Amino acid sequence: MEKSFIPEGQIGDWKVEKFEVTEEEAKFNNIRATFSFSDRGRFIKAGEYTRLKRNRVVVMSDTPAELDDFRYFIHQAKGKILLNGLGLGCILQNLLEKQDVTQIIVNEISEEVIQLVGKHFKDKRLTINHADAFTWKLPKGLRFDYVYHDIWDDICADNLPEMKKLHHRYGKWTDNQMSWCREYLE
Repeated sequence: MEKSFIPEGQIGDWKVEKFEVTEEEAKFNNIRATFSFSDRGRFIKAGEYTRLKRNRVVVMSDTPAELDDFRYFIHQAKGKILLNGLGLGCILQNLLEKQDVTQIIVNEISEEVIQLVGKHFKDKRLTINHADAFTWKLPKGLRFDYVYHDIWDDICADNLPEMKKLHHRYGKWTDNQMSWCREYLE
């Protein structure tokens, strides 16, 4: 899995920044992840990473735990793909490296995220929409081979009703869809 190549920057409440995890911080995190229900198995190595923040809230990072969250989807996905949520573009970046991906549409609700992250992706197979996953109107006749929903800031069972709603909504347009950490939450 490729880490984010997006440079640091800030637009409005959104910020992309580089950060370092020291050996000591990694050890502390990994001990906590061993015993915490919400962080179980989400280990991190010391190193340099990139994160996307809204105000002071970390929305996404390119730490190994987060990259592992969508590894299976990347491995499976091919053909026409819909991503609901752009984030740091890590999923998009990895999909664009696959020759068997023919089209990618990304719906991102934040114009600032599109300006910070989306502008760094140029590929004829790619369309990025400023759109809400819950209200976006699918172009007539379009069907996706794979859909991935990644619009939540944190891993929380409170997200399950929205995941169920999205899976129901997009179920008529695809046979293969996943939501970020849904299986983990269920």
